[in-house]
Amino acid sequence: MIAFDLRCEKDHVFEAWFKDNLSFERQKSEGLLACPICGSNHVEKALSAVAVRTGKTAGEGPDSAYSLMKVMEKFYSVIENNTTDVGADFAKEALKMHYGVSEPRGIRGIATEQEEKILRNEGISFVKIPMPVKKRSN
Repeated sequence: MIAFDLRCEKDHVFEAWFKDNLSFERQKSEGLLACPICGSNHVEKALSAVAVRTGKTAGEGPDSAYSLMKVMEKFYSVIENNTTDVGADFAKEALKMHYGVSEPRGIRGIATEQEEKILRNEGISFVKIPMPVKKRSN
């Protein structure tokens, strides 16, 4: 996996992960990349932050993968613990909060492309974060 800093035509910078550079190029040419802030499909690679060498090689040793997994677990845990899963009602709930019908709160869920377009047109900000599928215990 590789992470690229991307920039849209409106100068929004965001990060995206790809299998490799070829995956990025393919998704870009097929118009599959979109800015999570404004929805623009005109996306280019942006300059990334420079790494500073400290003597240790990045990703060296068995603790590296473990540390990354712990950070990701914490990231998803914060999202889960501070939002309500509204499932397929994400757009409906976001619109209710936007127009004052319901109290603002952190929500997560799914929305169709059309629903995402409606939310953007209404000026509602949202971020798409792929959440891991939890294993069911039998």
